[in-house]
Amino acid sequence: MKVLGLDVGSKTIGVAVSDALGWTAQGVETIRRDERDLEKDFARLKEIMLEHEISTVVVGMPKNMNGTIGPSGEMCQEFASQLQERADVKIEFVDERLTTVAAERMLVSADVSRKKRKKVIDKMAAVLILQGYLDRNQK
Repeated sequence: MKVLGLDVGSKTIGVAVSDALGWTAQGVETIRRDERDLEKDFARLKEIMLEHEISTVVVGMPKNMNGTIGPSGEMCQEFASQLQERADVKIEFVDERLTTVAAERMLVSADVSRKKRKKVIDKMAAVLILQGYLDRNQK
């Protein structure tokens, strides 16, 4: 079974999925969120989970630099809780501090235009979140 990685934000959700062996993470898409229709977000995620046979969802936890959980972290916990109510999957949280910064640096160094970076930054952050999780959990 594969692992899904999520970079949950208030406007978008970056989505990545592992290969079947759990070695590598690949970006899938960036879901544009509609704050008036959360069910749309969950419906799309459920489609992706079924398509990729997901057993575990890894959610990036945006902690403050001192390690505490602020409003963004609380929003991610609530989102994950609601996702778990709708889908029978194991949910794990990983510290995502600076993943968006790292994703931005990678895209800049690859000479990706600012306009294109904006479209893929959250998906790339989800890849970094998931790849970090996979690397830590190699058997």
